Amino acid sequence: MKETVEVILGNLKKRNIDAQYFVTKEEAHAAILNEIQLTDTVGIGGSMTIKELNLHEALIERGNSVFWHWLVAPEDRESQRKSAALADVYLSSTNAITKDGELINIDGLGNRVSAMVYGPKKSIVVCGVNKICDDLISGIDRIKTEACPSNAKRLGLKTPCAKTDHCNDCFSEDRMCNVTTIINNKPMGIDLKVYLVEETLGY
Repeated sequence: MKETVEVILGNLKKRNIDAQYFVTKEEAHAAILNEIQLTDTVGIGGSMTIKELNLHEALIERGNSVFWHWLVAPEDRESQRKSAALADVYLSSTNAITKDGELINIDGLGNRVSAMVYGPKKSIVVCGVNKICDDLISGIDRIKTEACPSNAKRLGLKTPCAKTDHCNDCFSEDRMCNVTTIINNKPMGIDLKVYLVEETLGY
């Protein structure tokens, strides 16, 4: 695993993406808090990884303004998503990362994948080693057989994948596979960082 991680870090840097590696989520947690200024506003995308790092509580406790639609009532979620997309710093994970250093994401609304690359001044993507894939094809397959079904079950969505554990390319109103993005290089105008953690995080 160490050799694979070194390859990924090297390829991310070739793509002008600042990449760091942490053994534990506690180390990543501390590094992220250090990266974010006390005056920064912070947006968070729908992410079990970020939740598992418990960053939102630490940020709120120390005085940062945090915009996360998971923390508010249903009627306020859309305004929170928009505020998150314009925050100083955006926190999210990625659904898959290839050994070549490409980040693959599939979204239902598109708010997370868009804010990862445009809007905030800085985007920090936290990724557990469970999301490492050989290439783009295996990365998309991983998302459709692991990430989407797991999230559909967690959210109680009425999609075929919630029952079958694999993508049926459905036309359900609850479908989560609506917007697919691939980050090939650091987008212009945003400071993109990837924090790779040697733990299983998120889906």
